Amino acid sequence: MQHSAVPDLSHTHTRPIHWVATATAVAGVVALSSVLQPDPATAAQTAAPGPKSAPAHLVPPDPAAVPFPLDCGPVKALVVKKASGDLDGDGHPETVASVHCDAPMGTPPDGLYVVTRDTEGGEPRVVATLVDPKDRRTVTELSVRDGAVRATVLGYSSTDVPSCCPDVTDHPKWQWKNGAFVSDTPSQARTV
Repeated sequence: MQHSAVPDLSHTHTRPIHWVATATAVAGVVALSSVLQPDPATAAQTAAPGPKSAPAHLVPPDPAAVPFPLDCGPVKALVVKKASGDLDGDGHPETVASVHCDAPMGTPPDGLYVVTRDTEGGEPRVVATLVDPKDRRTVTELSVRDGAVRATVLGYSSTDVPSCCPDVTDHPKWQWKNGAFVSDTPSQARTV
């Protein structure tokens, strides 16, 4: 008779007592982990330099509740883009809205307006026009960063260019300075 090269491992077979011991150990670890918790985080955020950001409890004005200085005739004014932030450093957020008439055909020009409210819970109102619809321009991108309004605006080099095909792209930036929104292009500065 030849002996096996592998030793007899009959003692390694699991029995119900092994499963009970494993389950008890796992239950003990789970129970202990629910009692022993790490200390709460104590890191504090520091304010970034630059314009104040609005406190979280302040809600920016809703441009949908504002009558815009835009004559749309029988159709309504449509807010197509909006961005919010504290533009004048007073701790209250303003909303910048790109608005055009909801025309059934074509691409109506946009107006770009700044909306604010006098007090918390007060009625929102338009305080500045950054892009006038009479200028025949279209706002394709809009953001508020570091207290400035930034936009990508399509326009026309002359009145001979058809309105379907803008041929000029600008990237203006407006900031609140000395009581007015001033653009990086001086001819586009608008006062409140």
